[in-house]
Amino acid sequence: MLNKVPQVTLLFWLVKICSTTVGETGADFLNDTLGFGLTGTTLVAAGALAVGLAVQFAVRRYIPAIYWTNVVVISVVGTLFSDNLVDGWGVPLSVSTLIFAVGLAAAFIAWYRSERTLSIHTIVTRRREAFYWIAILFAFALGTSAGDWFAEGMGLGYLPSAAVFAGAIGVVAVARFGFKASEVLTFWIAYVLTRPLGASLGDLFTQSKADGGLGFGTGAVSDAFLLIIVGGVLVFTVQQRSAGRRDRAEQGLVGA
Repeated sequence: MLNKVPQVTLLFWLVKICSTTVGETGADFLNDTLGFGLTGTTLVAAGALAVGLAVQFAVRRYIPAIYWTNVVVISVVGTLFSDNLVDGWGVPLSVSTLIFAVGLAAAFIAWYRSERTLSIHTIVTRRREAFYWIAILFAFALGTSAGDWFAEGMGLGYLPSAAVFAGAIGVVAVARFGFKASEVLTFWIAYVLTRPLGASLGDLFTQSKADGGLGFGTGAVSDAFLLIIVGGVLVFTVQQRSAGRRDRAEQGLVGA
């Protein structure tokens, strides 16, 4: 089958950050505003993820709408995993961050031992695709705990925490493009860091002013970022179709 992961571009990172923000605000919206509760929200989100991933695994190529829907839903599920540990079971944020970091490391080790690569450019088998989504789930859960740990556990606040993670991503970008650091390594570091960045931004926009946020509300913020995601998916779809037409045209010329 064809590679099931999109090309990594600036638009990819923009939509990824928006997806992580929606993961934070969407989980809070379902949990608090709609009154699903933590358990109910987790069940609904996990069920939606199971259906979405079943569709994702059934197709044999990258389809933007399916892929990014799963990214948004798995972001919500990752947030809920962290919230269940911290709010449901009373696990400290520092410990939950460590737990998910170990889980992500274990996923990477198992992936590499099985496939001898962690590259997202070769997600062309069901096994690699499974490892890919497992790693993403742990990355989202880790990012949620880390973001909350910095903002709340360490008392930095939401805006300073967002600035810290944005600065860390900038360092990774300099390492990749300025010093030619490993593409695979820098991609996954940036992927993990965008999650606490998105979580911090989500909390900044939605938490009350008394708690250091801007108080816009989870519903409005989720809708705003979802609109950006939908716009990005539309661009991805147009780009993919244009690339497909070019490939077919080139194949026709070669055949002629």
